[in-house]
Amino acid sequence: MSEKTPEAVERARVRQLWHLLEPFHALLYYAPEVEEEMAALGYGTEDRWPTYFPLRAAPLGEVGVERVTSAFYSFSPRMAARHMEGAWGIAGPRDVLAARLRGVDRACRAILGAAAEGPSLAEAATLARRAAEAAGTEGRPLAAANAELPWPEAPHLQLWHAATILREHRGDGHLSALLVAGLDPVESLVSFAAIGAASPERFESRGWSRQEWAAARERLSARGLLEPDGTATREGRALRRRVEEHTDRLAASPWQSLGRADADRLGDLLGDHWVAVLSSGLLPSESTLGIGKV
Repeated sequence: MSEKTPEAVERARVRQLWHLLEPFHALLYYAPEVEEEMAALGYGTEDRWPTYFPLRAAPLGEVGVERVTSAFYSFSPRMAARHMEGAWGIAGPRDVLAARLRGVDRACRAILGAAAEGPSLAEAATLARRAAEAAGTEGRPLAAANAELPWPEAPHLQLWHAATILREHRGDGHLSALLVAGLDPVESLVSFAAIGAASPERFESRGWSRQEWAAARERLSARGLLEPDGTATREGRALRRRVEEHTDRLAASPWQSLGRADADRLGDLLGDHWVAVLSSGLLPSESTLGIGKV
């Protein structure tokens, strides 16, 4: 007897699961325990960027500025160069990968307490891992690099690793959607700010100059995508909606593999743990990803 085909997962659920899993992944960049591990390797911690770049790039191996700029997309090449030139002279990718796992382990245990070893988190980790292992990585360099890493043994680290693979899988697909829409790196930020996904000030963290931001505004205005005040026109909003819908479609395959029932179950299991991570106060209230606004 053939196995029953899993019931399809709706697009809204695909996006919701991203919203639920993103905070687990984001601990990598905001948890003080990770910062401490990176400081012990010799990285600066005056702000989060000197550690962000090697932490995120480490699965790719000892890559240089151009490949990091390409994979990260929305950061200015100058910013990538500032934080990647010499980064592997401080510590190699293998040491950074070990440091990030130690830091996330400590952070999860501090935030989740006894729940880190509880049955609901273990079940969530099993479901998330199934989805992550079903994620196709063709044309998705960051997802592929993370998927190639060995799976941790502890359930809370398996959940974090799965969240990271799925997050980068979605992110790689999002860059494809931006390219199809004809939005270059700085235009992608300007157009996202124009629909209120986050404030322009928040996007300044990506390292683009005011002149580059203004030039991108002019290009988008010439395409009929921006009003004179910098907000999106109807056409601009429609374009960004198509980008997000395209991203959801490209991100759907792991969840379709899981099926609706198990995807719903994962969403239910993540709820309390998601609240615990958000309640830690470690993550910023406004995200450049537009979570909760798109």
